Amino acid sequence: MNIDANEVLDAKGLACPMPIVKTKKIMKDVAAGDVLEIQATDKGSTADLKAWAESTGHQYLGTVDEGDVLKHYLRKASADETNEEKKHPNVVELSDFQSKVEAEKLAIIDVREPAEYAFGHVPGAINIPLGDLDKKISELDTGKEWHIICRTGSRSDMAAQKLTSNGFNSVKNVVPGMIEWQGSVEKNES
Repeated sequence: MNIDANEVLDAKGLACPMPIVKTKKIMKDVAAGDVLEIQATDKGSTADLKAWAESTGHQYLGTVDEGDVLKHYLRKASADETNEEKKHPNVVELSDFQSKVEAEKLAIIDVREPAEYAFGHVPGAINIPLGDLDKKISELDTGKEWHIICRTGSRSDMAAQKLTSNGFNSVKNVVPGMIEWQGSVEKNES
């Protein structure tokens, strides 16, 4: 598939949240209606960019998988099409979350990719990658208090917003996420 892009962003070798950070920065200089190609190697970047585009009003056109490189295509929305980027209002700081994990059984969703989750996650957390959340959302109890975690708080923020917009009553985004987690971890042993 050959797609003509007006701008190209090289985000190869960068892990979450950097492909999103760089996309936000360059998108400011892209003209409305133009197409941005983001080249990334982070497998989680597909779900991240799709969710970010959805939350801001930009159009996620699709992703082309070229072996080790994913080429994501976004169309920049005009000013009247965009949404002001929102943050999920209910946040729990990592230190408070860690104290709660040690004291009680929590409902925790880790929205990182399976490989990230396998190498270490909060005990008791279930893994639902951000890109799979739409498919799994109907299996979750809307009345529970959910704690959403990722590596840095970025993907979990998007997931928390998605859950809240789908009728979940109590959703907390854990920040900054696993990158600074000091508690015990479970690993998936094969």
